[in-house]
Amino acid sequence: MSLNRTAKGIVLVPSLLLGGAFLSAAVWMDGPAAQNKGLALTLGAVLLGAGILAQWLPMGSPPSPEGKDTDP
Repeated sequence: MSLNRTAKGIVLVPSLLLGGAFLSAAVWMDGPAAQNKGLALTLGAVLLGAGILAQWLPMGSPPSPEGKDTDP
């Protein structure tokens, strides 16, 4: 169980950090880089959404003990 939780954290942290960085860049853009504001907003939103979605995915059930079958 903790392996799946660790994997979710590995996805969450970089996604949130990169998403926040792209959104911040979109807010503070000026000059020639302002043309890429839509791209930065889109990438930021997608990365934030992916990080949050990864946390909501079900973890699944633990494997049954050996020798015991849970099917009727």
